[in-house]
Amino acid sequence: MWASIRSRLFGRKPDEPAPEGPGTPPPAREQGEVPGTASAGGPDPEDHFTESIFGRRIREATLRDVLDELEILLLQSDVALPVAERLCRDVRERLEGKKLRMGAEAEVAIKASLEHSVRGLLARPPFDLPGRIRSSPGKPYVVLFVGVNGTGKTTTVAKLAHWLAGQGIRPVIAAGDTFRAGAIEQLLVHGERLGIRVVRQTEGSDPAAVAFDAVQHARAKGLDVVLIDTAGRQHTNVNLVEEAKKIRRVVKPDLTVFVGDALSGNDVVEQARLFQEALGVDGLILNKLDADAKGGAALSATYVTKKPILFVGVGQGYDDLRVFDAEWMVQRLFAEGTAA
Repeated sequence: MWASIRSRLFGRKPDEPAPEGPGTPPPAREQGEVPGTASAGGPDPEDHFTESIFGRRIREATLRDVLDELEILLLQSDVALPVAERLCRDVRERLEGKKLRMGAEAEVAIKASLEHSVRGLLARPPFDLPGRIRSSPGKPYVVLFVGVNGTGKTTTVAKLAHWLAGQGIRPVIAAGDTFRAGAIEQLLVHGERLGIRVVRQTEGSDPAAVAFDAVQHARAKGLDVVLIDTAGRQHTNVNLVEEAKKIRRVVKPDLTVFVGDALSGNDVVEQARLFQEALGVDGLILNKLDADAKGGAALSATYVTKKPILFVGVGQGYDDLRVFDAEWMVQRLFAEGTAA
C-alpha cells in the first residue's frame, strides 16, 4: 500500500531508496540552475513538490490538497471510506502547522503518521483460542464458521482443526454445508488426511441436526472443540441466513467466525459488515493475504466490524493458517519494495 502512495505523492518509483530522514540534504544544483527546473531543461516534479508544497510551514489549503490525494490513493488500495477518512484525519492532526523543509522530510512524516494510525486501528486485545477452549466451563467449545461462497471456508475449517490438534486440542468437524454438492466429500477427504473425525449426514439434510450430532459426539467422546462448516450464503439469501440462525439457536456456539477472501477488496468489508448485522460475528479469518498486495481490505474489515482478525490464510497447505499478528500486517502495508 505505502509503495503506491509514495510513488504517486512523491514521484519516486517503488525500487528507489526511501529517504533517510529530516536531515537529508536536497540534491545539489548546477550554477545558475533555477529552482523548479531540471538540469535537462524540463520541469523537475520532485523539486517543484519540495519548493511549492513543503518548502516551509504547511498551509491549510496545501495540506487539504495533499490529504485529498492521499484519500484517493487509500481508496484505490481497498481501504474503506470510513477508514481512509480516519487515517487522513490522523495525518492532518499530526502534521498541521509543522515545519517540513523538504519533500523527503514530508514523506517520512506522512509515512510515520500513517503507520502509527494503522497500528492503532489493528490493535485488539490478544485472542487466545486454545486458552479459551481449555478454560471453557462447558465442553465441547463450539465454533461456527460463516461466509459467502468461494472464500475457502471449508478448507479453513480443516486448517484450523489441524492447527488446534497441533496445540494438543482434540477437534471434531461438523459437515454442516449440506447444500453445496461435494462439500461433505471435501471435508471427509480432509478429515481422513488429518486423522480427524467428520460428523455428517446425507446431502440436503438439516445443517442444525448435523451440528447437534457433532456436539453430542464430542460430549460422548470427551473431545474439546466442534468446528461447524456451513453453506456459503449471501446476506440477501433469506433462507440460508435463517438456516444459520437456526444452527446458532440449536448449538449456541461459543465463537462465530466470518471467513472472507482478502482479494475481493471492499466486497469482503461489506460482507463482514452484513454478516455482523445479520448473525453477529466474534472474529474474522481472512484468506489469500499472501497474494494481497494492497492490504486495505484486512485493515477495513476489522475496523468496520470492530472485531479482531483471528487468523490469516497465506497458502493452500494445512500449515498455511497463521495467528494474526498486527505488526506483520503493518510491515506488509508499509513495505518499501512493492507497489500496490
